[in-house]
Amino acid sequence: MSERHALTRRIRRWLVFFIVCLVLSGLTAFPLVTELRWAEDLLSASASPVPEHFPGLMEWITRVREGLDTIERDTPFMLYGTDWLAFAHLVIAVAFYGPYRDPVRNIWVIEFGMIACAGIIPLALICGPIRDIPFWWSVIDMSFGVFGVIPLLIVWRMIKRLEALEQAPASEAPVPASA
Repeated sequence: MSERHALTRRIRRWLVFFIVCLVLSGLTAFPLVTELRWAEDLLSASASPVPEHFPGLMEWITRVREGLDTIERDTPFMLYGTDWLAFAHLVIAVAFYGPYRDPVRNIWVIEFGMIACAGIIPLALICGPIRDIPFWWSVIDMSFGVFGVIPLLIVWRMIKRLEALEQAPASEAPVPASA
């Protein structure tokens, strides 16, 4: 297998991983009310150490669940915003099919994703306090940008190597072992 082919396969594996993560993240935004009810039930179960050791987390989960219950009961159309959030994740995931097909030509999608990941940090730092989000929760939100950029940076570097291989003159290309 050529170095170019091997590099393309690694790029595609990382992209599939990233796309799956985006899709799963998006799909979890649809049943948000149900998920929060389950999370609260799980975290407040008698075997759970959360209420005793992490009372702030338990209070936050309960507060968010109560807020979502109120929204669902009184103004369910507001949850349409989380449907759009979910849809945005799915659409962004589709965009990464471009680099999957042609990594060098579509490296801009990877760069766009890296910029989006970086943008999560100021968004959380600015909007978190405005929306009365606890700082530790904003740190969790920011971690999505930090952890999201890692596979994209790996892919970006591999695409740059692939681009260099494609631009190398034939005389510089490695000679197959059978020649």
